[in-house]
Amino acid sequence: MHPFIRRIVHSLAGCVSAATLAVSVLPPVARAQGPGDGGETLDAATRAVIDSTARSVLAATGVPSASVAVVKDGRIAYQQAYGTARLAPPTAAQSSMRYAVGSVSKQFTATAVVMLAQEGKLSLSDPVERYVPGLTRGDDVTVRELLSHTSGYQDYWPQDYVMPDMLVPTTAEHILDVWAKKPLDFDPGTQWQYSNTNYVIAGRIVEQLSGMPLMQFLQTRIFAPLGMHSIADVNAGRLGETDAIGYYRHALGPLRPAPKEAAGWLFAAGELAMTAPDLAQWDISLIDRRLLSPAWYDTLTAPVLLKNGTDTHYALGIFIGGTPGHRVWEHSGEVSGFVSEDIVLPDARAAVVVLTNQDASTAAGQIGQRVARLLAPQVAAAASDDDARVAARVRTILTGLQQGHLDRSLFTDNANAYFTDEAIHDYASSLGPLGAPEQFCQTGREERGGMTFHSYLVVYPKRAVAITTYQMPDGKLEQYLAFAARSATAACPK
Repeated sequence: MHPFIRRIVHSLAGCVSAATLAVSVLPPVARAQGPGDGGETLDAATRAVIDSTARSVLAATGVPSASVAVVKDGRIAYQQAYGTARLAPPTAAQSSMRYAVGSVSKQFTATAVVMLAQEGKLSLSDPVERYVPGLTRGDDVTVRELLSHTSGYQDYWPQDYVMPDMLVPTTAEHILDVWAKKPLDFDPGTQWQYSNTNYVIAGRIVEQLSGMPLMQFLQTRIFAPLGMHSIADVNAGRLGETDAIGYYRHALGPLRPAPKEAAGWLFAAGELAMTAPDLAQWDISLIDRRLLSPAWYDTLTAPVLLKNGTDTHYALGIFIGGTPGHRVWEHSGEVSGFVSEDIVLPDARAAVVVLTNQDASTAAGQIGQRVARLLAPQVAAAASDDDARVAARVRTILTGLQQGHLDRSLFTDNANAYFTDEAIHDYASSLGPLGAPEQFCQTGREERGGMTFHSYLVVYPKRAVAITTYQMPDGKLEQYLAFAARSATAACPK
């Protein structure tokens, strides 16, 4: 449910930087336009580059499928799907298929709150206590701080896998009782730290003030006016039989159907699924400013500053990057089995949407950024930092996993639950034959959910692997995931 891709593949210029299960099946959606039906304005050469990029990234990462939609000159100029959306029986991906979009959902929740502010039903400077009483320091945290991830409320789901507790249905109230009543991770407005908990609170505010469920508000006020007819609520159940299936893998092991989060865990932080063309329609509405007044669109997309004046490069549900005249609005998303990437280039009146059906993967970000560079060549990658001590331990764990061994004392209960016998077997059988790595480097680091996130690139003679970890304050690892890197021939920076 969080911007996983942003941390691994590097952001666009200037950015800082998816047991008892819900079993209801969501109905199928009518077929969307195909690549020859949308009145494309992209020339044949550009379409060929996009097709080649998507297919090569899928081949390098092993991700089963991707659905892509491209906006140019303020209209959908190209849409195409690649790969296999359902493995058994093999079913080719189509643009009409829905994928879960994870944290891209936050843009819609934030817009719902801003709509209420535009109508005078709340102020973004109001304290949270006014609408959702009883939360930690609710008199000090503002609505704007929720939407900009500067509140201090701890993230309830920073991991890139589904923990055992998430296989049991929950409610927004339970999430808030457990995570939003803890001591804050920092004083409100003094730091930026991504937290899904913020958006659970925001969703409850929308429901309190509108008198209707969040999904009903979004459908009435956003999706219907924009003609977005494919929307599904994956907080309520799985997608339908004509949609993509989400997958996961242990290291380079076989693809397996991803577990489904039980009802209640996604809510306002990541509950939406849709087709790539429908998400592109949303991007067009941002470019054209169709739902809010110009002043409120400025509020929605203005980077929020910390109390000391530091730019967070995050607005309300959107990462902000680029340079004057070449702005970039971006967000990725991940829930179990799916990763999405949504990039809007408002000054170029362009956008790219990429939806994929494997979690803990960088394919969506890679495709999205490469296509964005075709649309706006000024887009560039950002740099990241290093932490040698933690990297050494990550390498030691990797060596053990290649041999089928795991020192469980280094991991939390959640991480140990992830490393089943099946998982350790898949790690050993897929990573062991690679031998000793030729290169190992850290590619990212950030604080989140009271933990420290690190990402790494491991280069073998014929393969490259990415690793992500979350480290608790006591040093134990809450997460250790390995997966195919962005390119089989990737290399560490020199």
